[in-house]
Amino acid sequence: MEAPLDFIFMLTKDDQTVEDCLEIYEETLPVGLTHVGFKDVGVDKGTLKALTNAINASGAISYMEVVSTTDDEAINSAKTAVELGVQRLLGGTQVAEITEIVKGTNTSYYPFPGFPEGHPTKLGGSEADVENHCRDFIERGCAGCDILAYRATEADPVSLVRAARQGLGDGYLIVAGSVNDIDQIDNIATAGADAFTIGTGVFNGSYASRMGSIRNQLKAVMADCAKVSAQMNAA
Repeated sequence: MEAPLDFIFMLTKDDQTVEDCLEIYEETLPVGLTHVGFKDVGVDKGTLKALTNAINASGAISYMEVVSTTDDEAINSAKTAVELGVQRLLGGTQVAEITEIVKGTNTSYYPFPGFPEGHPTKLGGSEADVENHCRDFIERGCAGCDILAYRATEADPVSLVRAARQGLGDGYLIVAGSVNDIDQIDNIATAGADAFTIGTGVFNGSYASRMGSIRNQLKAVMADCAKVSAQMNAA
């Protein structure tokens, strides 16, 4: 039996952590989320620390995604993630520096393959670029990658996920950004993804357009995720 596809709820909207992230997370606890994250921008460090503590205390796996656009900012964000006690650090392209920062800590690292740029971030690069980057990540001791497949500017999103899987081998493959419906979830799962993130689609109500609350948006995503996982295992 294959492992189920993981849904990572990002407490983010428009590539920034929402200001009321602590209250929102408290409200979503009854939903039973097991993977929860945030970005390195949008709120102050004290709020991020309190949020990380809350996620870890709930038994969920905590994630922080780096969207800082300079080398120095991304490296500082990695240091912050370790200090906060984040379990999984996503993003950034400063692989040599960040793998050194997380070495010997409880934080595992999943960099961006391809050529991400800007904020909100777009993804440049070909399938060959992504595969080569992912192979390099594994050789450097990374746990996997975080690919912005549906923000690609030069290649088909699903083909990039396949390329990432080819390069990662058994590494953990996360698809982040602009995942909005069950068809996309099914496509990336079939292509080899282990997990996907959704933030804005929950907060703006676009994932389940007839559902009004954040809780019900999350329940809709979780139901679709479970459906895709069951179909994969039955295939």
